[in-house]
Order: sequence, then C-alpha cells, then structure tokens
Amino acid sequence: MSARRVILWRHGQTDLNVEQRIQGAQDFPLNDVGREQAARIAPEIAAIAPDRIISSPLSRAVDTTQRVVEILGVPMELDGRLRERNYGEWEGLTRDEIKERDPEQFQVWIDGGYPEGLGVETNVDVGERVAEAVNEAADEMATGTLLVVAHGAAIRAGVCALLGLGSENWSGFRGMDNCHFAILTRQENRNPRWCVYSYNQAIAPANEPIESVRHANDK
Repeated sequence: MSARRVILWRHGQTDLNVEQRIQGAQDFPLNDVGREQAARIAPEIAAIAPDRIISSPLSRAVDTTQRVVEILGVPMELDGRLRERNYGEWEGLTRDEIKERDPEQFQVWIDGGYPEGLGVETNVDVGERVAEAVNEAADEMATGTLLVVAHGAAIRAGVCALLGLGSENWSGFRGMDNCHFAILTRQENRNPRWCVYSYNQAIAPANEPIESVRHANDK
C-alpha cells in the first residue's frame, strides 16, 4: 500500500526571489508577499485534504507549510532530503553575475550540463534524494494524500526522478512559481509508479475521487 496522491508545493516568495538571486541551500525567510501567498494558497492545499505533511527544514518552506498545519492540524515532519539544490559558490548571485564570474561554466549550465569545481550539486543527486524522501513517506502510508513542501529546483528534479526521466530531461519542466504546486497520482501496475495530474497551479482541482483520476489517466 502507499499514498494515492502526492502534492509538491513550492514555498512562497523571498527577497532573493524578487532580486532573481540563487538561494540554494542557504536559509532565507519569506518576505511579506511570500507570507501573503502562503496564507492565500494554504486553503487550496487544505481542500485537497493531505493526510501527511513533510517539509524541507529551510525556514521559507517551514513557514509556508505552517499555514496548512494551522488549518488541518496535521503535524509537520521535516526531512533534510527536501532541501533546495546546493549551488555552491553561485549562491546569492544573479545569472548575469554568474555569467561574468564564470562564463565557461555558466554556458555548461545553460546547455543543461553540470558546472564543475564550484560545489554545485547535480540534478541527478537532487532528484534522487527528493524522490527517495517522497517514496519513503508515501510507502509508510496505507492510502491517502501526501503533501511535500520544498523548493523550485528540488521539486523539478524530484518530479523528473519520480517519473523515471533522465537528468537531461529536467529542463522539460518549467520552474515552479512561488507557492504553486504539482499533483502526482499513483498508477496501478505501471512503470513509473507516479503520473503527473497537474503542474504549477495555485487553485485546487475539482475534488474528484482518486479512482476517477486514475481512469482518466488511462484514456
């Protein structure tokens, strides 16, 4: 048995998001807009009725998660595997600053490769740890919905890993907007075990039964 559905929710806005700087594994808080976003979207998440909630330990994710916890009373569990991708020496920089500082490795990054010698975590490693955390938590549930609160790059890489896509396909998913979410549903006797039901949305879908969702995906 396992959870039947997984919601992957990105945290609200921070000042570094506004400045278009890479946050990575550093811990930055939500700004006023981010707190308002979390308060506005939390009822949409609560309407999907998650039975278990796991979150990245970074404060911008924890504070976003807390809004749903306050509505549902479901406890929050922290998992370090959901932390944002570590961008090493590039954290805190804008794309223009990275291009000026490390033009060759910047082009490698833009082309979908992995910058070397700068401490940047690979998408493969990020995807594997996020997928491991999601699958482990889902497998500990008899059924129901799992809410995962994390970060833009971590969610994108995690979704690719959960779908069995190679690391070269990660750019096929656009970055998740602040406080938007994706929904994956479990497939019966199929590989991969998860299927994308929706991606990068901020309004809960009609609360149709999981069985209906699964049959719709079979068409």
